[in-house]
This record gives sequence, C-alpha cells and structure tokens, in this order.
Amino acid sequence: MDIIQALLLGIIQGLTEFLPVSSSAHLVFMHSLTGVEPSVAYDTLLHVGTLVAVVAYFWKDILSMLKSFFSSLIDVPRAQFRQGIQDDPYKKMAWFILLGTIPAGLAGVLLKDFFESLFSNVIAVGFFLIVTGFLLWGSEMASQKIADKKSMSNMSLKNALTMGVAQAAAIAPGISRSGATISTGLFLGLERELAARFSFLLSIPAIIGAALVQSKDITSILDISTVSAFAGFLAAIISGYLAIKIMLKLIKERDLMVFAYYCWIIGPLAIILSLIY
Repeated sequence: MDIIQALLLGIIQGLTEFLPVSSSAHLVFMHSLTGVEPSVAYDTLLHVGTLVAVVAYFWKDILSMLKSFFSSLIDVPRAQFRQGIQDDPYKKMAWFILLGTIPAGLAGVLLKDFFESLFSNVIAVGFFLIVTGFLLWGSEMASQKIADKKSMSNMSLKNALTMGVAQAAAIAPGISRSGATISTGLFLGLERELAARFSFLLSIPAIIGAALVQSKDITSILDISTVSAFAGFLAAIISGYLAIKIMLKLIKERDLMVFAYYCWIIGPLAIILSLIY
C-alpha cells in the first residue's frame, strides 16, 4: 500500500464514520476498486484514528461524563442514585451510553461470523446502503410530524437501548452506524442535535471494543510502511473531526435527505457493477 492509497483510505474512513453513509461499505468498495488487499490491522488503525477524532471533539463532555459517572458509583441509596442520574445530564448520558453499548457488544460476539461473511459480499453491502437511505428518509418524515421533541432531561433508558440496537445492526457493512443511530433517535422524537451527539458519543465504546477485538492482528501493520500508516491515521483523525463538525451543523440547519439520495445512488451502482464484473 503506497502513501496515496493510505491517505485515501484514511480520508474515506474519517468522513464516512460520522457522515451517515457507512464507513465499512466504502472501505469494502475501495478495497475492491483499488485492488489493495484488506488489512485488518490497518482498518483497526483507521478506526483508532476516528476514535481520536471523536474524543478530541467531545473531550469536555467526556471529562464531565467520567466525573459524573464515577461519582454515581459511590454507595448511595437507590432513590438518591436515580434522582442523581435524572438531575445530572452528564451522569445520565454516561449511564445511557454504557447501557446502550450492550446490544452491539452482544451482537459482535454472538453474530461475529455472520457479520464477517458480509464484508466479502458487495451485493449485500449495496443492498444495506439502500436500506440506510430509507432509514434516513423515513426518520426525516417521522421527525417532521413530532411536535414535542425530547431533550436529554426526558430521554428514557428505552430510547438509549433502542439506539443501541440500531448500532448493533450497523455492524453489517452498508448499514451506517451514525445513520442508523441518528435515524432511530429521530424516530423516537429526540431533538436533532441530541440524536447526533448521543450517536457520536455512543460510538466511542463501540470503536474501542472493535479495536480491542482486532488488536491481535495489529502486528501485521508491519507489512505497511510506517510513513503510509501514519499518513492514513492522521488523515482519519482530521477528516473524522471535520465530519463531526459538519454533521452537527447540518442536522441543526438542514435535513438528511442528501445522504439518503447518496445511498440510493451508490448502493444500486455497487450491485450493478458487482454483477457485471
């Protein structure tokens, strides 16, 4: 893998991890188009790059959540514990993210072979991109009909777990993680910015978990030049940070239909090309 290919993969990973168009699908397509053999180690490195991006963007929120979370572990009466979570939005967010991560963790362990088999099936990836498009379209239609949007104060644990289930489904390549979780948040009536913010923060333990699972293969990164690996890693960080910033601005000021149209174009195109070639 040369430095240009490494940079391209890094930029694609960073942008598509947080824009609702499926990073895994685009990496599958790039591997297929460029002929570069997929490297689990390099893909893991790029995921760590996007992890750095989301932590860098939300570091103040993360510090506040960690402080509130550990304070909630102090032995206090159950009623006081529950009231503390309700009164402290950072404590509530921390617990919801922790519990919302459980579905993806279970799916990753129990359905690992099934999900891995999909990464070599471009037709399946294209189909799931089409599904992502419909999720984005449907959530926008539903959100417009919900008058009273939920803020963090009245977001429920059931909402968090439902978004966690959406994140679990997004292990399948082509189902966008951010697209599935943000769309689910909009279906549930969350405020638009809250749906996106919770989605991005929910990605942190998921990315850490995926990186840990794949860490046994990290030694194969030695097959890639240090310069190329570092260039791709840095590209993933920068593009990921920009994607978060762009997405938070877009979801406040516009709808997500442009991403739905994109998925509806790229998905069928991928299917057609895979059948021809």
